[in-house]
Amino acid sequence: MKIESLVSKAKQVCDNRGARFTPIREKVFRLLASAQGGVGAYDLLEQLKLTESGAKPATIYRALDFLAELGFIHKIESTNAFMLCHHFDHIHPVQLLICDNCGFVKELHSSVISHELNNLAAESGFVVSGQTIEAHGKCGSCKE
Repeated sequence: MKIESLVSKAKQVCDNRGARFTPIREKVFRLLASAQGGVGAYDLLEQLKLTESGAKPATIYRALDFLAELGFIHKIESTNAFMLCHHFDHIHPVQLLICDNCGFVKELHSSVISHELNNLAAESGFVVSGQTIEAHGKCGSCKE
């Protein structure tokens, strides 16, 4: 999906939820939309400073918190990075394939994996409230 379409969709989600898609939040959203893999908060800060010279770490973290709260982004816990979710208009299970060589991240949505995890958790008396599964390896381009 094109960046402008994603921004328009994000604005609509914000309007529907009564949330403010401020210019800073939109800029961080656009930065993530143009990235090919996960991006660290300080890398985002450096990019943001090109147009917002007064941006501080708190600026980025507030924007990332907002974007995560609305489901616009995923945090890649193993690399402490963030990526845009292109399916933020609905709640879904997430599996991430992360290339350890080039940093490319592919987002998957397997309900089979999610269902199996929930069943195994239930057998242990555990209730899953959210899940993101991360798998590391090499992407198709890097494995050759």
